[in-house]
Amino acid sequence: MGDRDAVVEAEVWFQRHGLPYFVDDTRALVADRLSRPRVVSVVLTALVLGGIAAGAVGLATGDHSLPAPTGASVAVAVLVLYALRALQASTIAAWALRRAFGSLGLLLPLATRALPMLLLFITFLFINTEVWQVASALKGGVLWGAVLFFAAAAIGFLVPRLAEELDAFDDNVQADDVLRATDGTPLAVVAREVVDSDVDLPEEAQVTGLQMVNLVLVLVVAQAVQVLLLSLAVFVFFIVFGAVAIDDSVIKSWLGDDPDYFLPGPHLVSRELAHVAVFLAGFSGLYFTVVAITDDLYRKEFFTTVMDELARAVGVRVVYRELRRRTTQAD
Repeated sequence: MGDRDAVVEAEVWFQRHGLPYFVDDTRALVADRLSRPRVVSVVLTALVLGGIAAGAVGLATGDHSLPAPTGASVAVAVLVLYALRALQASTIAAWALRRAFGSLGLLLPLATRALPMLLLFITFLFINTEVWQVASALKGGVLWGAVLFFAAAAIGFLVPRLAEELDAFDDNVQADDVLRATDGTPLAVVAREVVDSDVDLPEEAQVTGLQMVNLVLVLVVAQAVQVLLLSLAVFVFFIVFGAVAIDDSVIKSWLGDDPDYFLPGPHLVSRELAHVAVFLAGFSGLYFTVVAITDDLYRKEFFTTVMDELARAVGVRVVYRELRRRTTQAD
């Protein structure tokens, strides 16, 4: 297989594994789309659309708590859509989602270890009068804003820790590491030739800029899917527990008014119960995120496998860069 064919197959491999920024041409295109004029225009468009949505919701509902979170959500959605389409983030998200849903079987061990202690603590909050008073008083927009705050805090904890972990990938890379990483990839055949040549492997393995962003995004999305699923499990638990154990008379004694139900008919899930369950589920997501980056057992069972795949990508990148350099010189 010639160098050009190896380069093409490596680029296909990067795309399939959610690493489009490892492809030189794609990275150059994305860098151009991240130029200051383009970013400013996209941000202004997002703010304008968010403002229009906020005004429309405020006029339609008359609820003063909804416009701000609605406008913020629309603005974020515009930015996300731009990232998915123009910045090749859809490739990253697709791989991370496949990886996360492909490991759903790992969620049961995680839930059996992380949930008991959390539920033991958080159940006391669930039966706490003040928590019901605070959560039930949160209007829809404020409640959604609180959930967004928990999500932002979780990402704020996660990203710096992931960047530290990824920074260790490119330290002290040796020939055996590259050969082991490329085993089973399109570059396995030519990897030996590359490592035997005069190539500074540690220098070639350095990951910076958009490529580091790519690695962090892959880990964040994969981790976020697991956290979301576990948060949903907590939400369902409290909905069922509240519907069975919390009587209407108890809610009235806590809040001073009869509970408000969404639908007529059997009174199962009240608005107040839903608010409390959403609030505690959002807090649980933040807790799971902290566990994910601090608990050694969790990291060994769930985090190391993804990190190993990304370390493999760094090794493949070393060979790809050398082959790309050769083809450029040949041209």
